[in-house]
Amino acid sequence: MYFCEGSHITIIPSDLALSLHPHISSSTNEDELEMTTVCHRPEGLDQLEAQTNFTKQELQILYRGFKNECPSGVVNEETFKHIYAQFFPHGDASTYAHYLFNAFDTTNNGSIKFKDFVMGLSTLLRGTLREKLEWTFHLYDINRDGYINKEEMTEIVRAIYDMMGKYTYPAIKGDVPQQHVDAFFQKMDKNKDGVVTLEEFVVACQEVRCCLFIKLLKVREE
Repeated sequence: MYFCEGSHITIIPSDLALSLHPHISSSTNEDELEMTTVCHRPEGLDQLEAQTNFTKQELQILYRGFKNECPSGVVNEETFKHIYAQFFPHGDASTYAHYLFNAFDTTNNGSIKFKDFVMGLSTLLRGTLREKLEWTFHLYDINRDGYINKEEMTEIVRAIYDMMGKYTYPAIKGDVPQQHVDAFFQKMDKNKDGVVTLEEFVVACQEVRCCLFIKLLKVREE
């Protein structure tokens, strides 16, 4: 999953959800779901259904997959890194997985429980554009001070390039990540105060999305 083409805002592989169950996606309908018997019913299922964009059946399926991967019901950072690395075998995903883990670990206790995971996944797969961008902003806000500075953005972007490895296109040169950060940070930091607020982040990403949509329309007209 990408936001803002060319800026590498965030990458959340759909396989992270599909690894738990192949019938969970951003557009899954209940009729398309495999009928699955779930032996262990997670506590608070009705509450999670109300708090997320998943159906009760989807939550049961996700929970079974979560328990299969993590029998203890809790994912620590090392396990998360191991799972995530499988999707990027030609690069080093450890740094990006670290930041992604922190974004899912909303309680900052060093572990991800099923509720943490499914709440984040719901936003990323089926949230509104605004919700997805807010989640991504918090991923970039490494020190949790409510702003993104250039150093934080550089950390994430470099981690993404390291994760993609030799499959980045065009081929990476040493200064390419910094060039991307400089260019996009300049677009985001509207008042030039050296930091990006949530609103600046959302507006900039929506502008890029709008420009891409207009380009697509022009291509179709041609």
